[in-house]
Amino acid sequence: MNRKPKIAVIMDENTSSGGDRYDTSKGYFSALDRAGAFAFGIPYAPDMADDLVEEFDGFLSVGGRIRFPAEWYVEGDQSQYPPSDRLAVEIALMRGFLARDKPVLGICNGMQMLGCLHGCRMVSDVRASWPGSLDHDRGDMRHDVQMIGGTRMAAIFGTESFSVNTFHREALVETSNAVVVTARGTDGVIEAIELPSKSFAMGLQWHPERLDFASHPGARIFDAFVKAAGK
Repeated sequence: MNRKPKIAVIMDENTSSGGDRYDTSKGYFSALDRAGAFAFGIPYAPDMADDLVEEFDGFLSVGGRIRFPAEWYVEGDQSQYPPSDRLAVEIALMRGFLARDKPVLGICNGMQMLGCLHGCRMVSDVRASWPGSLDHDRGDMRHDVQMIGGTRMAAIFGTESFSVNTFHREALVETSNAVVVTARGTDGVIEAIELPSKSFAMGLQWHPERLDFASHPGARIFDAFVKAAGK
Protein backbone atom coordinates (compact mmCIF):
# COMPACT_ATOMS: atom_id res chain seq x y z
CA MET A 1 0.00 0.00 0.00
CA ASN A 2 1.50 3.31 -1.11
CA ARG A 3 -0.91 5.50 0.82
CA LYS A 4 -1.51 6.00 4.50
CA PRO A 5 -4.09 3.57 5.89
CA LYS A 6 -7.46 5.06 6.84
CA ILE A 7 -8.80 4.17 10.28
CA ALA A 8 -12.46 4.48 11.24
CA VAL A 9 -12.75 5.66 14.87
CA ILE A 10 -16.19 5.26 16.45
CA MET A 11 -17.05 8.43 18.35
CA ASP A 12 -17.89 8.31 22.05
CA GLU A 13 -20.60 10.50 23.60
CA ASN A 14 -21.32 12.31 26.85
CA THR A 15 -23.61 9.62 28.26
CA SER A 16 -23.05 10.94 31.80
CA SER A 17 -24.66 14.29 30.94
CA GLY A 18 -27.47 13.60 28.55
CA GLY A 19 -25.86 12.03 25.50
CA ASP A 20 -26.47 15.14 23.41
CA ARG A 21 -23.00 15.44 21.85
CA TYR A 22 -20.07 13.38 20.67
CA ASP A 23 -17.20 13.48 23.13
CA THR A 24 -13.99 11.68 22.12
CA SER A 25 -10.43 12.21 23.28
CA LYS A 26 -8.06 13.78 20.77
CA GLY A 27 -5.47 11.31 22.04
CA TYR A 28 -6.80 8.54 19.80
CA PHE A 29 -6.39 10.68 16.70
CA SER A 30 -2.95 11.92 17.73
CA ALA A 31 -1.78 8.36 18.37
CA LEU A 32 -2.97 7.14 14.98
CA ASP A 33 -1.46 10.14 13.21
CA ARG A 34 1.88 9.55 14.91
CA ALA A 35 1.75 5.90 13.87
CA GLY A 36 1.23 6.91 10.25
CA ALA A 37 -2.51 6.66 9.63
CA PHE A 38 -5.37 8.99 8.74
CA ALA A 39 -8.05 8.79 11.44
CA PHE A 40 -11.71 9.65 10.85
CA GLY A 41 -14.37 10.05 13.56
CA ILE A 42 -17.48 8.00 12.80
CA PRO A 43 -20.96 9.15 13.94
CA TYR A 44 -23.87 6.91 14.87
CA ALA A 45 -25.36 6.34 11.43
CA PRO A 46 -26.25 2.65 10.94
CA ASP A 47 -26.71 2.98 7.17
CA MET A 48 -23.02 3.88 6.83
CA ALA A 49 -21.64 0.63 8.21
CA ASP A 50 -21.28 -1.37 5.00
CA ASP A 51 -19.68 1.52 3.12
CA LEU A 52 -17.27 2.21 5.98
CA VAL A 53 -16.14 -1.40 6.14
CA GLU A 54 -15.50 -1.29 2.41
CA GLU A 55 -13.66 2.05 2.34
CA PHE A 56 -11.57 1.94 5.54
CA ASP A 57 -8.51 -0.17 6.35
CA GLY A 58 -9.07 -0.66 10.08
CA PHE A 59 -11.46 0.01 12.96
CA LEU A 60 -10.72 1.55 16.37
CA SER A 61 -13.32 1.03 19.09
CA VAL A 62 -12.62 3.61 21.79
CA GLY A 63 -13.39 3.77 25.50
CA GLY A 64 -16.83 4.73 26.76
CA ARG A 65 -19.59 3.90 29.21
CA ILE A 66 -22.68 2.61 27.43
CA ARG A 67 -25.25 -0.05 28.21
CA PHE A 68 -24.35 -3.46 26.83
CA PRO A 69 -26.91 -6.29 26.35
CA ALA A 70 -27.80 -8.18 29.52
CA GLU A 71 -26.67 -11.48 27.98
CA TRP A 72 -23.11 -10.18 27.85
CA TYR A 73 -22.93 -10.29 31.66
CA VAL A 74 -22.62 -13.16 34.09
CA GLU A 75 -25.88 -14.48 35.47
CA GLY A 76 -27.60 -11.99 37.78
CA ASP A 77 -25.59 -8.99 36.61
CA GLN A 78 -26.36 -6.20 34.14
CA SER A 79 -25.02 -2.87 32.93
CA GLN A 80 -25.26 0.17 35.16
CA TYR A 81 -24.68 2.61 32.28
CA PRO A 82 -27.15 4.55 30.12
CA PRO A 83 -28.30 3.23 26.72
CA SER A 84 -26.63 4.69 23.63
CA ASP A 85 -27.20 4.77 19.88
CA ARG A 86 -23.51 3.92 19.69
CA LEU A 87 -24.12 0.25 20.52
CA ALA A 88 -25.84 -0.92 17.33
CA VAL A 89 -23.51 1.04 15.05
CA GLU A 90 -20.41 -0.22 16.83
CA ILE A 91 -21.53 -3.84 16.75
CA ALA A 92 -22.21 -3.58 13.01
CA LEU A 93 -18.82 -1.99 12.37
CA MET A 94 -16.85 -4.41 14.51
CA ARG A 95 -18.55 -7.44 12.97
CA GLY A 96 -18.11 -6.01 9.49
CA PHE A 97 -14.40 -5.31 9.82
CA LEU A 98 -13.77 -8.70 11.43
CA ALA A 99 -15.73 -10.49 8.69
CA ARG A 100 -13.41 -8.89 6.13
CA ASP A 101 -10.41 -9.68 8.36
CA LYS A 102 -9.47 -6.02 8.51
CA PRO A 103 -7.61 -4.92 11.67
CA VAL A 104 -9.68 -4.14 14.76
CA LEU A 105 -8.36 -2.55 17.95
CA GLY A 106 -10.62 -2.27 20.99
CA ILE A 107 -9.75 -0.03 23.92
CA CYS A 108 -11.56 -0.39 27.27
CA ASN A 109 -15.24 -0.49 26.18
CA GLY A 110 -13.96 -1.72 22.81
CA MET A 111 -12.07 -4.64 24.34
CA GLN A 112 -15.15 -5.70 26.27
CA MET A 113 -17.28 -5.60 23.12
CA LEU A 114 -14.69 -7.56 21.15
CA GLY A 115 -14.66 -10.23 23.82
CA CYS A 116 -18.43 -10.45 24.33
CA LEU A 117 -19.09 -10.74 20.60
CA HIS A 118 -16.94 -13.88 20.79
CA GLY A 119 -18.43 -15.63 23.79
CA CYS A 120 -16.87 -13.82 26.75
CA ARG A 121 -18.88 -12.57 29.71
CA MET A 122 -18.33 -9.59 31.99
CA VAL A 123 -19.29 -7.98 35.28
CA SER A 124 -20.60 -4.47 35.82
CA ASP A 125 -18.41 -3.78 38.88
CA VAL A 126 -15.14 -5.68 38.99
CA ARG A 127 -14.19 -4.47 42.46
CA ALA A 128 -17.45 -5.79 43.92
CA SER A 129 -17.33 -9.04 41.94
CA TRP A 130 -13.64 -10.03 41.99
CA PRO A 131 -12.21 -10.85 45.45
CA GLY A 132 -9.06 -8.86 46.13
CA SER A 133 -9.27 -6.75 42.99
CA LEU A 134 -7.83 -3.27 42.78
CA ASP A 135 -10.00 -0.18 42.35
CA HIS A 136 -9.70 -0.03 38.56
CA ASP A 137 -11.98 2.98 38.21
CA ARG A 138 -9.45 5.61 39.29
CA GLY A 139 -7.84 8.05 36.92
CA ASP A 140 -5.03 8.83 39.36
CA MET A 141 -3.90 5.23 39.78
CA ARG A 142 -1.56 2.94 37.85
CA HIS A 143 -0.98 -0.77 38.24
CA ASP A 144 1.24 -3.37 36.64
CA VAL A 145 0.13 -5.81 33.97
CA GLN A 146 1.81 -9.13 33.21
CA MET A 147 1.96 -10.19 29.58
CA ILE A 148 1.23 -13.80 28.65
CA GLY A 149 4.22 -15.25 26.82
CA GLY A 150 3.80 -16.68 23.35
CA THR A 151 0.99 -14.34 22.31
CA ARG A 152 1.20 -11.93 19.40
CA MET A 153 0.54 -9.04 21.74
CA ALA A 154 3.47 -9.99 23.97
CA ALA A 155 5.70 -9.83 20.88
CA ILE A 156 4.39 -6.34 20.09
CA PHE A 157 5.15 -4.95 23.53
CA GLY A 158 8.46 -6.75 23.88
CA THR A 159 8.46 -6.85 27.67
CA GLU A 160 7.00 -9.11 30.34
CA SER A 161 5.36 -6.43 32.46
CA PHE A 162 4.78 -2.70 32.69
CA SER A 163 2.59 -0.17 34.49
CA VAL A 164 -0.67 1.06 32.95
CA ASN A 165 -3.44 3.53 33.71
CA THR A 166 -6.91 2.32 34.71
CA PHE A 167 -10.32 3.88 34.02
CA HIS A 168 -12.84 1.02 34.09
CA ARG A 169 -15.50 -0.37 36.39
CA GLU A 170 -16.61 -3.22 34.14
CA ALA A 171 -14.35 -6.12 33.16
CA LEU A 172 -14.31 -9.42 31.33
CA VAL A 173 -14.29 -12.36 33.74
CA GLU A 174 -15.20 -15.36 31.54
CA THR A 175 -13.56 -16.16 28.20
CA SER A 176 -14.28 -18.52 25.31
CA ASN A 177 -12.18 -20.72 23.03
CA ALA A 178 -12.25 -17.94 20.42
CA VAL A 179 -10.39 -15.51 22.69
CA VAL A 180 -6.88 -15.63 24.14
CA VAL A 181 -6.05 -13.62 27.26
CA THR A 182 -2.79 -11.78 26.60
CA ALA A 183 -2.33 -9.79 29.84
CA ARG A 184 -3.61 -9.71 33.40
CA GLY A 185 -3.30 -7.23 36.22
CA THR A 186 -1.50 -8.07 39.44
CA ASP A 187 -4.93 -8.90 40.90
CA GLY A 188 -5.69 -11.34 38.08
CA VAL A 189 -8.16 -9.12 36.24
CA ILE A 190 -8.07 -9.56 32.44
CA GLU A 191 -6.27 -6.60 30.90
CA ALA A 192 -5.83 -7.59 27.24
CA ILE A 193 -7.10 -10.12 24.70
CA GLU A 194 -6.62 -11.18 21.08
CA LEU A 195 -8.47 -13.32 18.54
CA PRO A 196 -5.99 -15.83 17.09
CA SER A 197 -8.29 -16.56 14.14
CA LYS A 198 -7.89 -13.01 12.77
CA SER A 199 -4.86 -11.26 11.32
CA PHE A 200 -5.21 -8.44 13.87
CA ALA A 201 -8.03 -8.29 16.42
CA MET A 202 -6.82 -7.11 19.81
CA GLY A 203 -8.22 -5.41 22.88
CA LEU A 204 -6.69 -3.51 25.80
CA GLN A 205 -8.35 -2.54 29.05
CA TRP A 206 -5.96 0.36 29.64
CA HIS A 207 -5.80 3.56 27.58
CA PRO A 208 -2.63 3.57 25.45
CA GLU A 209 -3.56 6.92 23.88
CA ARG A 210 -2.76 8.51 27.26
CA LEU A 211 0.72 6.98 27.51
CA ASP A 212 4.01 8.40 26.31
CA PHE A 213 4.50 7.16 22.76
CA ALA A 214 8.28 7.51 22.81
CA SER A 215 9.01 5.51 25.95
CA HIS A 216 6.05 3.45 27.16
CA PRO A 217 5.76 -0.11 25.78
CA GLY A 218 1.98 -0.07 26.33
CA ALA A 219 1.58 2.51 23.55
CA ARG A 220 3.27 0.35 20.89
CA ILE A 221 -0.07 -1.17 19.99
CA PHE A 222 -0.85 1.77 17.70
CA ASP A 223 2.23 1.15 15.57
CA ALA A 224 1.31 -2.54 15.21
CA PHE A 225 -2.32 -1.70 14.44
CA VAL A 226 -1.47 0.82 11.74
CA LYS A 227 1.17 -1.51 10.26
CA ALA A 228 -1.45 -4.25 10.00
CA ALA A 229 -3.94 -1.83 8.42
CA GLY A 230 -1.34 -0.85 5.82
CA LYS A 231 -0.78 -4.35 4.50
